[in-house]
Amino acid sequence: MQTISTSAPKPKALGHIRVLDLSRVLAGPWCSQNLADLGADVIKIERPGAGDDTRAWGPPYAKDAEGRDTREAAYYLAANRGKRSVTVDISTEQGQALIRALAAQSDVVLENYKVGQLKRYGLDYEALKAVKPDLVYCSVTGFGQDGPYAHRAGYDFLIQGMGGLMSVTGERDDLPGGGPQKAGVALCDLMTGMYATIAIQAALIHRDRTGEGQYIDMALLDVQVAMLANMGSNYLNSGKAPKRWGNAHPNIVPYQTFACADGHIIVATGNDGQYVKFVEAGGRPELATDPRFVTNPLRVQNRDILVPILAGMVATKTRDEWIALLEAVNVPCGPINDLDDVYKNPQVQARGMVVDVPHPTAGSTKLVRSPMRLSASPADVRTAPPTLGQHTDEVLGELLGHTAEDIAALRAAGVL
Repeated sequence: MQTISTSAPKPKALGHIRVLDLSRVLAGPWCSQNLADLGADVIKIERPGAGDDTRAWGPPYAKDAEGRDTREAAYYLAANRGKRSVTVDISTEQGQALIRALAAQSDVVLENYKVGQLKRYGLDYEALKAVKPDLVYCSVTGFGQDGPYAHRAGYDFLIQGMGGLMSVTGERDDLPGGGPQKAGVALCDLMTGMYATIAIQAALIHRDRTGEGQYIDMALLDVQVAMLANMGSNYLNSGKAPKRWGNAHPNIVPYQTFACADGHIIVATGNDGQYVKFVEAGGRPELATDPRFVTNPLRVQNRDILVPILAGMVATKTRDEWIALLEAVNVPCGPINDLDDVYKNPQVQARGMVVDVPHPTAGSTKLVRSPMRLSASPADVRTAPPTLGQHTDEVLGELLGHTAEDIAALRAAGVL
């Protein structure tokens, strides 16, 4: 585990960028967290008294030095590091004026309200473009800004089903436990956040080259369809809808989990040579020359014959025995870890994937560092996810010139 460095900081890739983040829950905050990791000044706008919905999505919660729960839900902590929290009631005219003033001082606005909702408040792209002509404005919705579903609310679970992911996730229908299965994390939300991160940076590059801002329309359903990758391509090129394969691969055999004598192992033979080494390591060299199995297309064709044979072979040794055997001959393999195993893994520890960050109420909190490794302008965790409204006075004073009396009056009026 690493702590925040106190050495002289390196320049940040997005240190010149300010993001006004009106999003909440996961897809939008995941995007703005990426931007914050890369150095952007992210101002998170939250509802007074309540904040981001995920602040209440617990337990578990971060604990203070005495082991007592704080108000910071672990779910919220996962997607909001490095930001500044400002509370504003955007349903009020004064609150809307504050957002417009902050947008004028920002490079990017990110929001995930329902289609048309911010227009009622004068906070849509056209309205904010009027105060900041080169603004990059990114909307994240379930279905996009047009089409027959545009006004529907979008939820990751629903999109995983509607967008085809659950049709290819889960055990085979003809095996015990078969049927559709969602991913264990909100994968579509996270991927939408990643695509939005890329789109925003592309729009900023365009702005820097041309002086022109633009509007970005990100939809969870679009992302889910796009991220099916080879499964989508398989359908488009064959006309046949792919089916669920559980922990197997539709195009490669063997590329799946196997039960060992004491657990499970993943074996991922990506070519014929690795397959040969696998069966030789298991003491079954005849399977390498069997005419039914000598090439991957033949193994795919005959998987229902081959896989039970391989399963019997793998069951004769322990997980650690198999890993040692296969690593020795460069056959891709690995265990199936739970998160306790993951964070004890020596490679995860060597890469410093956990950081301990000072926190105003918890004392410190453990977070997962960004996986983006840049040599000259590294991504890092600068600050813990903010408490609700932690930076309201700071931001309004710094960017808008509000005095303590101004802020007190806004707070008394229920705007902050």
